[in-house]
Amino acid sequence: MADPRPLDLSHPRILVTNDDGINAPGLQVLERIAGQLSSDVWTVAPEMEQSATSHSLTVRRPLRLRHLDTRRYAVDGTPTDCVVVAARKVLKAHPPDLVLSGVNQGSNLGEDVTYSGTVAAAMEAALLGLPAIALSQAHSGDHRFHWETAERHAAEVIRRVAETGFLADSLVNVNFPDRAAGEVAGVRVCPQGRRDLDAGVVEGFDPGGRPYVWIGDYAGDACRIGNTDLTAVADGWIAVTPLHLDLTERDLLDRLREAFA
Repeated sequence: MADPRPLDLSHPRILVTNDDGINAPGLQVLERIAGQLSSDVWTVAPEMEQSATSHSLTVRRPLRLRHLDTRRYAVDGTPTDCVVVAARKVLKAHPPDLVLSGVNQGSNLGEDVTYSGTVAAAMEAALLGLPAIALSQAHSGDHRFHWETAERHAAEVIRRVAETGFLADSLVNVNFPDRAAGEVAGVRVCPQGRRDLDAGVVEGFDPGGRPYVWIGDYAGDACRIGNTDLTAVADGWIAVTPLHLDLTERDLLDRLREAFA
């Protein structure tokens, strides 16, 4: 088994992206977090919100790259597009040492990682051989987002992850609890969970009387299995979860080999 490769954060070039769009408050938070780690921070983010676009790539139309400010760009595409354009165009001469995606406006826990554009951007970075971390700020109810929680704790989490190192085709998913910065219980390294309830479908009628169906949000983050990202965040911990891009189911692989032998 390969050993993780530590990342030197003494003078890193950091690429920042997200799925909530170039004007999202979480992106501004992440730019400040990255600024705590480096003076060489670049932002390449979607022009518009791209939540739940997963690991999608735009291939049937050209993309527009807009230069907004010093080291700051917008792409009229998906988070995956942004990472590709950043690595192969904007920063081609000097690729980033670290890719940070987020801070997402809402958690990315359990099954969310298969839908999330935030996690997908980190996935694309990992595919390109770049160390990557996805960051999300949990939120529920009608109170304000605790952006200060991610802003206060993220830099130290990133440092610890970098010191531990990254494996090929891997990324790290970080979720901050829906608590004030001073009320965080700590950091818990845990596996990806699975919610007890699936996403629901809401039925209704539009103003013209035409029926529609709307895929709704999950009813909650309840998880019967303990020590997962879902339970950690619910209990007020920062959840740190390593993810791998190889989706091969090894046990079934062996059984299928036997079946087709």
